[in-house]
Amino acid sequence: MYSLDINFLKDRPIYQNKSEKKGGNKLQPGDTRPIILGAGLGLCLPIAAGAGWWMLQMKNGELEQTVSQLEQQVKQLDTEIGNIDKIKDETNAVKAETQSLVTVFDEIRPWSAMLQDLRDRIPGSVQIENVEQLPPTPGLQGKPSPNPAGGIKISGLARSFNDVNDFLLSLQQSQFLKSSESKIISANLVDVPLPPSASTSQVIVKPPQVVKYTIQSSLSDVPASELTRELEQKGTVGLVARIRTMQQTGVIPK
Repeated sequence: MYSLDINFLKDRPIYQNKSEKKGGNKLQPGDTRPIILGAGLGLCLPIAAGAGWWMLQMKNGELEQTVSQLEQQVKQLDTEIGNIDKIKDETNAVKAETQSLVTVFDEIRPWSAMLQDLRDRIPGSVQIENVEQLPPTPGLQGKPSPNPAGGIKISGLARSFNDVNDFLLSLQQSQFLKSSESKIISANLVDVPLPPSASTSQVIVKPPQVVKYTIQSSLSDVPASELTRELEQKGTVGLVARIRTMQQTGVIPK
């Protein structure tokens, strides 16, 4: 025969409440929460993108402002560099003029000092008739002269050839002349020139003979700033004072 199993527990209220709780997480038809969540997410994404774009624009603005400031600083630096270059050019021009002035002073050979040097060196038996300054000799193939200071030629009379040699040796010790280029150009015996009154005399007198000489030398190329002691001894005080003033200012090295 058949038996019927009837479970009356399912009809109890407690069992029904548990079943309702288990199915409480399931979506029910007509629930709008997914739509609200999707709409919220859809709104958040544009807002986040807009916020990022706004921050990017702010950052670009800051970078543009920084670039503008840097460009202004570059322009200021270019102006300052131009001023510095201008000052450098002016300084170089002043240095060139100063160097030219120093060169002029160093090449000065005062004739008063050189003539005094000749008077101090000439032997008593030698007489000077003429002193001539020689121009600088031109250089070969357009090159500058090896001695821009030029030279000097001395001519006169001496009692003997030995006296002429003594005069030459004395000149070779001069600081104003080049000893290696000091030499006797000519030396000949001649009659002593008689005064005009001797020609009217009835007595015939044979004049003694003397040596007519010519000595030539080149002026020293030693700078005048290195000859201050000799120049001062020969009485060239003005030039020495100027040279020492330039040495104190550092224009000419001591």
